Amino acid sequence: MNQFVPAEVVTPAVMIDVDILDRNIERLAASTLKRGLRLRPHVKTHKTLEIAAKQLAAGAVGLTVATIGEAEVFADGGATDIFIAYPLWVEASHAERLRKLAMKCSLAVGVDSAESASQLGSQLGPDAPDISVLIEVDSGHHRSGVLPTEVVEVAKAAAAAGLSVAGVFTFPGHSYKPGMPTGAASNENEALGAAATALAEAGFEVRIISGGSTPTALIDAETVATELRPGVYVFGDAQQLELERCSWEDIALTVAATVVSRHEASGGNVRRVVVDAGSKILGSDRPDWATGYGRLPEFPEARITALSEHHATVVWPESEQLPELGQRLRVIPNHVCLTMNLVDEVFAVQAGAVADTWKVAARGRNN
Repeated sequence: MNQFVPAEVVTPAVMIDVDILDRNIERLAASTLKRGLRLRPHVKTHKTLEIAAKQLAAGAVGLTVATIGEAEVFADGGATDIFIAYPLWVEASHAERLRKLAMKCSLAVGVDSAESASQLGSQLGPDAPDISVLIEVDSGHHRSGVLPTEVVEVAKAAAAAGLSVAGVFTFPGHSYKPGMPTGAASNENEALGAAATALAEAGFEVRIISGGSTPTALIDAETVATELRPGVYVFGDAQQLELERCSWEDIALTVAATVVSRHEASGGNVRRVVVDAGSKILGSDRPDWATGYGRLPEFPEARITALSEHHATVVWPESEQLPELGQRLRVIPNHVCLTMNLVDEVFAVQAGAVADTWKVAARGRNN
């Protein structure tokens, strides 16, 4: 199966199939356009300027990021509309960076408490009106976010601090479990609707109602949202595959790995190979429902049962010939967001050959 890994790729390495990537980008862009929704993809997944440019060219209205550092990278790369989609606690150093960002792009940030809104406005001072805030709503994931009944209190604090309240947002993270995407989408719609109604009744203009995750992004159901913020959809990964939110043909990112050890079943040992890609490139995420630490697209029945830092143990099915030492395999990580933050560059592959090398520009920009 060496033909799936170009000869010039030294393992372990991240490969992105550009044709599949483009197809994934175009499919969701077309879906959101048809539904009358704006698309603001979360670029923490890929952290690369080249992929962000493809998303914007396909019609995305702007970008979503996780940190001020990520926002700085993409603003410097030409993005003109950025949303930092997490609650921030802003100190003086953060405020100075936000001021500089607001001079380069239209900037919005998340808040989920009256205290954080007041702190943000206080630190920004006379520049507070230059930055919009969206209030995060808990729609069932139970991470950050306030209840819909609490958004008005936060909005009033933000307005009193001189900030422009643009609307509400949520992340239906509980969609990342088997059988949950449809229910999570319904929870999201209910929570966003209640929060937006409460703000409007309190006299606030609700310009943005923002939601979405990759497991729910293609569910064609009624929604009050005005924009969606999925991230993983550009690549797909083993989690999305096992959640049945993508197919094998939708997987754009794989890790090239080489078989460095092989063992037929004997003496009570399982039939297995070891490859040179471990947690330091695959990431170590494994939800309790996942069947392993990743999947192999050419060998669907194989399972990665253990990871060390630089190696993965793959239990091999009896129905398939055990790979030879030196054979190169492709591995689909469980969670591609981790993988992209573990490498400096990735290989863009087309027609079985390396077409380009892309820098992971926002790697490590965690604050």
